[in-house]
Amino acid sequence: MKVWWRLAVAGLAAVWLSGFASEVRTAAQGQAAAATGKNAGEAFKNVTTSTLKELSVDDFIATMGVISADLGLDCANCHPGAGTDNADFVIDTPPKRTARRMVEMVANINRTNFAGVQRVTCWTCHHGRQTPATSIALDTLYDTPNAEHDDIVLPERGQPSAEQVFDKYMQALGGAQRLSGLTSFVATGTSVGYFGLGGTGEFTVFAKAPNQRTALITYKEKPERGDSVWAFDGRTGWIKTPHGLLGEYELIGEELDGARLEAQMAFPGQIKQVLNNWRVGATRSIGNRDFIVVQGSGPRSFFATLYFDMQSGLLSRMVRYGPSPVGRVPTQIDYSDYRDVGGIKFPFEYKFSWLDGRYTAKLNEVKTNVAVDAAKFGRPSAK
Repeated sequence: MKVWWRLAVAGLAAVWLSGFASEVRTAAQGQAAAATGKNAGEAFKNVTTSTLKELSVDDFIATMGVISADLGLDCANCHPGAGTDNADFVIDTPPKRTARRMVEMVANINRTNFAGVQRVTCWTCHHGRQTPATSIALDTLYDTPNAEHDDIVLPERGQPSAEQVFDKYMQALGGAQRLSGLTSFVATGTSVGYFGLGGTGEFTVFAKAPNQRTALITYKEKPERGDSVWAFDGRTGWIKTPHGLLGEYELIGEELDGARLEAQMAFPGQIKQVLNNWRVGATRSIGNRDFIVVQGSGPRSFFATLYFDMQSGLLSRMVRYGPSPVGRVPTQIDYSDYRDVGGIKFPFEYKFSWLDGRYTAKLNEVKTNVAVDAAKFGRPSAK
């Protein structure tokens, strides 16, 4: 049941809703207004789990994504009618009651056995299954070894320093002097949903140094679909997904840290300062290529792992992780097709992957050091 839902949401480029798409728009707007400035227990009905009800609304939505992805489910498995205009998110169902017990169990295990450090998550046992496996398959034991990497990167002897990796990256992009002269850019192209579902939209990124960025997806031939917006003005962030549960909401928790990081990384000349405690780990592989891995830490248990091509020095992947009561919230961006624009190399292809979808953006033009209206980074509804 998971597959059709995720492909549909990915095609629409919805975000962090883990199956919360296709709600009635007027109801979504009403919920968004009601959710402003409230925690999940106040904004939503029947959110009673101790570790969930105190979350900000955006962190609560992200946590729902973690639960559904870790169990290989979607919201319709717990919430009748999810994905239709007749969704009932309030009613208690047996899977919903079970989920509450499991969330409390995870918190209790970590509290009583690991001094509150999150060592056990939903993924620890479930690995995409509703019922956890209890025995190893012997074909797996004697076949390909487990390829999962630890989230936390430990320093590895013999590797270059983080500063050396960053210096090589900036040189590959065009050099520190050119990068310091980049004050803004507007990138335009197209977005394609996962497996091509959802059609092709117009994709635009507005960015202004040092830390303002907005990504916009529009469907001019089908305006009834509305615009999807991810905006950060240097201090505050918003997400707008017209057919999502909330339609539009302000970022307060870990997703705000993620929006800030993406905005800062849009101007790579400042990469050394975007996070703290940089460390270089053991080499990791993606496909048949090896990468230098550098990880840095941010506020509120937020951190990110960067994968740099060993030959070119260019950034190929960034995975950022935010905390939740049931496990970390990952968001992955893959960068490729670097092209020279006025002496600076920009990736002309981005692949965005999150817990409930994936889409690819392919650029056809980047204009640098252009005037960008400050309203582009503000609250989407104000545009």
